[in-house]
Amino acid sequence: MKKVYLLLILLFGNAGDLQASGFGVFTQGAAGLGQGNAVVAHSPGPSSLYFNPALLTEVSGTRVEAGTTLVYADRDFTSDLTGNRESGDDALQFPGTFYATHQFDDRWSAGLGLFLPFGLATEWDESWEGRYIATRSDLFTVNINPVIACRLSDRVSIAAGLDILYLDAELERQINSTGLGIILNPPGGFGPLTDAGQQFSGDGWGVGYNIGLLVRVSDRVNFGATFRSHIDVDVDGDLNFSIPPDAAVLASALTDTKGHADVRLPRQATFGLAWEASGQLTLEVGGRWEDWSSTDELRVNLDQPVLGQSSDVIPRDWNDTWAFNIGADYQLNDVVALRAGYLYSDNPVPAATFDPSVPDADAQLLTLGAGFSLDHWTLDLAYGFEYHRGRNKNNSVGAATGSAANGKYSTDLHLVAASLAYQF
Repeated sequence: MKKVYLLLILLFGNAGDLQASGFGVFTQGAAGLGQGNAVVAHSPGPSSLYFNPALLTEVSGTRVEAGTTLVYADRDFTSDLTGNRESGDDALQFPGTFYATHQFDDRWSAGLGLFLPFGLATEWDESWEGRYIATRSDLFTVNINPVIACRLSDRVSIAAGLDILYLDAELERQINSTGLGIILNPPGGFGPLTDAGQQFSGDGWGVGYNIGLLVRVSDRVNFGATFRSHIDVDVDGDLNFSIPPDAAVLASALTDTKGHADVRLPRQATFGLAWEASGQLTLEVGGRWEDWSSTDELRVNLDQPVLGQSSDVIPRDWNDTWAFNIGADYQLNDVVALRAGYLYSDNPVPAATFDPSVPDADAQLLTLGAGFSLDHWTLDLAYGFEYHRGRNKNNSVGAATGSAANGKYSTDLHLVAASLAYQF
């Protein structure tokens, strides 16, 4: 299975990063990003397969598109305990996409998409204040999405497809060796010990479905809507501990074991209303709902108990979220298209379970983009800046481990996307 993971990494890049809400990734094509992803009711090209597969009836001929988005996260933490400011270990991520579409005739179209619908990459220094909660959280997914679309009439198109998803996750944190040593041997106790390390890594597959609808309300107005189902993934993996030499007394308590987790990825519904204001300008407004309330906890069931516990549970109790966006596409001439967009999204993480592994917050995304078409080729470029509202952690998550890491968390994202398409 790890060979499959390495192959997918080579093809599609790393896990991506937080974008919009939870650990959903919505950078699925440069043409869409340039319009704030307001492309559910008018087609950005082959990437319509992700945004609304019913739009494939509007994508002529046979086309392929490949692209990537460079995601840079600037993440900071200011401690309530010390007042010190710490930065996350920033890294450049590059989730990728691939789409192939074919229009059989005026009625039927089909396509195949490969993209990363969910991803997470947060990393903190192993000596930071919240190291007993999280030092590294890495979630990688690839969705294999075959779809078929049908034009029912001049006004209505529908589509349906399968979501065949592979998930790989790694969760790391430090363990307070001194505190644990005292618990294991109360009479004598121990002096300061070097922290031990804990890592859970696992992977698995799941299957869901998606549907799309396009209604041509008038010659200039379209309505689009999509729905993606839950995907339940059975994750099998290993819980491993790295114990430093001066804490060897912990070896009998911290034994490596295998683990299993049931991960439910949320349902998503999107809608959009597009207006062709002129022969050159198209405007769209829309929204997205996500079923993050299905994420009540992350439970890793262990084959062998560790410290008397047969499972490791991370509480979530997340909430459903809404996002709203607006985008514009202006066809300057036969070669150049100019784009702009805005998206606002609330976040699913409540104050009671907010923690540094997913330091999410309400977000605003501003985007600019351009498309260049020449002969059979189309190059789309986009830039987005996503501002996350500062978030204060003031809860007991992590307190039992020796550090709650309460304080202010802030994150900004820079997104640079490029997609290249060819029409046969």
